[in-house]
Amino acid sequence: MMGKKRVYIAYGSNLNKEQMAGRCPGARFIGTGYLRGWQLVYRGTSRRQGVATIRQADGDSVPVGIWSITRSDERALDIYEGYPHLYRKYRISVEGNDEVSEGMVYIMTPGHRPAAPFDGYVDTIYQGYMDCGLDGRYLLDSLRRNLRELKVQRGEV
Repeated sequence: MMGKKRVYIAYGSNLNKEQMAGRCPGARFIGTGYLRGWQLVYRGTSRRQGVATIRQADGDSVPVGIWSITRSDERALDIYEGYPHLYRKYRISVEGNDEVSEGMVYIMTPGHRPAAPFDGYVDTIYQGYMDCGLDGRYLLDSLRRNLRELKVQRGEV
């Protein structure tokens, strides 16, 4: 039994359709949208282990993929995302398909510092952008912004 479906909002590696098919076999891609008032950033426990999360940021928006997932898919995502220690789940509004709806999103727990994501991780996210028809320039801009944050953190600016 698949169980009740719910809306899941992806902004990082879970945009990648091949990865989602393996991890969440009951997931169905619904479409794309935007999280208005949010920004894509990378945080971690060391500079070599940055992973995507979002933070509130007036005037910005994050392109996202919108999925319909089962309870079983959600349990698999909880494990992948390190819920509830590394990421927590929130209900958030997403603009997509000319309407605003609500879905579940994972946001990293507080206290993590800017960190550079490893190349393979960025490649996975980039493939997800291509899979979902999102503009890859947003991803590149987020990586540039992260590099600036890292330089400030290190006192190089």
